[in-house]
Amino acid sequence: MAEATRARAAPLHPYLPDEIFIWEILLRLPPKPLLRCRAVCRAWRRTTSARDFLIAHHTRQPSLPLLYESDDTDDGGGYLDVMPLDRRAGLAAADQLHPLARFDTGGDFTHIEASCDGILMLCTKETDWCLSDVAYYSVCNPATREYAPLPQLRGFCIAGMYPHPPTGEYRLLMCLDALLEHERHDAPEPDAEHHLYIYTLGSCEQPRDIGWPEAEAAIHTREPVLFRGALHWFIEKDCSESCMIMVFDTIAELFREMRAPAVPSVADLFEMDEMLGMVSFIDGTATVDIWTAQDYDSEVWTSKYRVQLPAAELTLRFGFDKYNSKMVVSSRDDDADDLLILVKSGKWLLQIDRGGKLLASSHHESSLGITQFLLKQTLVQHTFFPTIEGYVVNDWPFFSPDDYAVET
Repeated sequence: MAEATRARAAPLHPYLPDEIFIWEILLRLPPKPLLRCRAVCRAWRRTTSARDFLIAHHTRQPSLPLLYESDDTDDGGGYLDVMPLDRRAGLAAADQLHPLARFDTGGDFTHIEASCDGILMLCTKETDWCLSDVAYYSVCNPATREYAPLPQLRGFCIAGMYPHPPTGEYRLLMCLDALLEHERHDAPEPDAEHHLYIYTLGSCEQPRDIGWPEAEAAIHTREPVLFRGALHWFIEKDCSESCMIMVFDTIAELFREMRAPAVPSVADLFEMDEMLGMVSFIDGTATVDIWTAQDYDSEVWTSKYRVQLPAAELTLRFGFDKYNSKMVVSSRDDDADDLLILVKSGKWLLQIDRGGKLLASSHHESSLGITQFLLKQTLVQHTFFPTIEGYVVNDWPFFSPDDYAVET
């Protein structure tokens, strides 16, 4: 029997067998209600804390579009709200977008740099006396309220985060920040300026140089998608060249190029129905083209949808600007064909379906950011967190539940 069901003389529920109560009911709960169940009794706490249960629980969580909201306060402070958009059936519109956790930013600009298996990389930019936008990184799990600073990453830019199954580690693919390279006492040699580096979360070692200067020049400005154990970036090419995708095999630590559909503008990648998807927002229009890699191994792409946004309606009601609005496409876990186009226009967040219909809108006085990342929450206790100096649980920079209305 599984670890979560061992060594109990009595069932957890008087009217249900443990196999149903644990693996069909408790396993389906979102993280917050599951944490509340731990207060019922010791048996419930022991069961819902078992590692095999938590891993299975994580696999059942939806992958939600990740947004964030930030603001500065009058006393020089500030906050960052992590806000997954949950569109699962049965949730009221008001409950679909709400903060999962709030961080104290101290008035410095902070944003989400990467997301993987419920773990977030945060980037805080401060103004140095001789340099602008000095970046500091930290890692956190908003579901377990674990946080740790990563000062050894100062002077690097994060290109991607990924799990490494052979070792169970979580790793970062990084490149040097040219503006800060000369400030690092342990900076690599100048001829390694454009190389890529790998850092293992929790490691005391410095980031490891893996070379690949030609890849670094292509990927450092794009957000990747992790698909089939590899990181993927859409790469812009000159008009005379074909579009392509840069692929990094996270096990072999090798790069390769993959064909991409010919699109007239910048494109973004995402995962849809266990396939690699690509979305192109045609410049100067309200048209969105969506493609899928129908045959990934043979690099065969299919045009899936062409969505015409209701530009006139959006402009009249929300001041939509097709040149300056930020757009992201994602699909819902329980309905992979249900595509959602998120549009940030000024202080408005708009949700539009694949038929071009406006589904919902919300106004945000604070600064709202939408990302290409997804958040799949986890209550698994990752072993690397306690090994990092400065590691805290349920402490600063998290706002406490007493200071903040969101229960965590």
